[in-house]
Amino acid sequence: MATSSSKDIQRSHTKAVIDNFTNIYFIGIGGIGMSNLARFFLSKNKGVAGYDRVSTQLTKLLEEEGAAIHYKDDVQSVPKQFMDAQTTLVVYTPAVPSTHTELVYFQENNFAIMKRAQVLGEITKLSNAICCAGTHGKTTVSTMAAHILRQSKVDCSAFLGGILKNYKSNLLLSDNSNITVVEADEYDRSFHWLSPWIAIITSANPDHLDIYHNAANYRESFEKFTSLIREDGYLIMKENIPVTPKCHPSVKQYSYSLSSGDFHAENIRIGNGALLFDFVYPKGKINDVELGVPVLINVENAIAAGAAAWLSGVEPEEIKSALLGYMGARRRFDIRCKTDKMVLIDDYAHHPDEVEASISSIRKLYDNKKITGIFQPHLYSRTRDFADAFADSLSLLDELILLDIYPAREEPIEGVTSQIIFDKVTIKNKTMCSKDDVLDLLKKKQREVVVTIGAGDIETLLPEIEKLCANN
Repeated sequence: MATSSSKDIQRSHTKAVIDNFTNIYFIGIGGIGMSNLARFFLSKNKGVAGYDRVSTQLTKLLEEEGAAIHYKDDVQSVPKQFMDAQTTLVVYTPAVPSTHTELVYFQENNFAIMKRAQVLGEITKLSNAICCAGTHGKTTVSTMAAHILRQSKVDCSAFLGGILKNYKSNLLLSDNSNITVVEADEYDRSFHWLSPWIAIITSANPDHLDIYHNAANYRESFEKFTSLIREDGYLIMKENIPVTPKCHPSVKQYSYSLSSGDFHAENIRIGNGALLFDFVYPKGKINDVELGVPVLINVENAIAAGAAAWLSGVEPEEIKSALLGYMGARRRFDIRCKTDKMVLIDDYAHHPDEVEASISSIRKLYDNKKITGIFQPHLYSRTRDFADAFADSLSLLDELILLDIYPAREEPIEGVTSQIIFDKVTIKNKTMCSKDDVLDLLKKKQREVVVTIGAGDIETLLPEIEKLCANN
């Protein structure tokens, strides 16, 4: 008599968790990670509704796709069909405070409640999951890997932490592939719910110290992540990251970097608006790979994404072709406007290393242009913990316009404002400015290359700045 394997039992349990509910209610539905889960359940013909603090382009799209969304924390606003604890699963993001009225109601009335990461983790157990983690680079690498796989015979589904411009979505679904690409978020140790087949670690520079408190705890969290890789899996890790893998002995480990490792680049050429390199992998070399988004920092990202794709069975020529056609993720070094007189770039960078990498890449592309950066710090705790490093990174600009801190999930911390960064920035051409006054200030400035930087709501300025660019 045939018996079920432990993996079969695990997958059956996971499928039950997803299938036992006809309605899914999201608290914080407009977040980039929450919205792709909402889209997933809409594709499964589940009832989907949710709350978010503000209406955005993304929430409007979700409403058009069938989700019922409201913007006031009020139990009376929850649609009636989602008030049945037997048929409704509640999904929430850790960014939602524990005092949230709706969350408290669902807790007190015995609803099934799961964190976003738990639900995503259950989904990864149903497939071969490629999970990309790292302080920075994970969105670009995961979107690149997903695009390469989609453009190959291998194919994939994907839950992404950014809107992939090739598909105008953060969710890709396939009926033909058992591979799922996932951005593995380390915030609140969310990536510990995942079950990777292939794990990628791009970086482990300390961040989220409001959660981890120190660098040692942060790096230990990545080591725990490596222990979750299944026994027949792979680890792809950037060289010289201070993380000691805790993988099962059967897991195959590979290194990568820009210029050395099992996967790396050679013969990098930048010029005339193009970027080419040779992709070196364990069994050969792909010559003259051209990046569709020709930014130097994307070469290393492409190496990591190409490594995961190659281990998944994608052919070298398929990797080459897909990277040329990759359009990038929205808000990741996103060139929004380009004229003879002005260039506008938008970047989600919110860690000092990311800010430095972004500005350095812009400098290489536009070495003879004045670079004006508009930076919105994200979180009081991150501003407090990295004020010196932010100041060093922002001092690479020719001109800085510094906005107030975007608080996101946090309450103010006494003595922590944008001023503590501003005072340490060494360039003379710097201005503190409210978000409401940015456009008027920009109109008075010489505008050559303008970059908006930050993970808050700075993107709401882009439509009007784009008009300035177009009419410059």
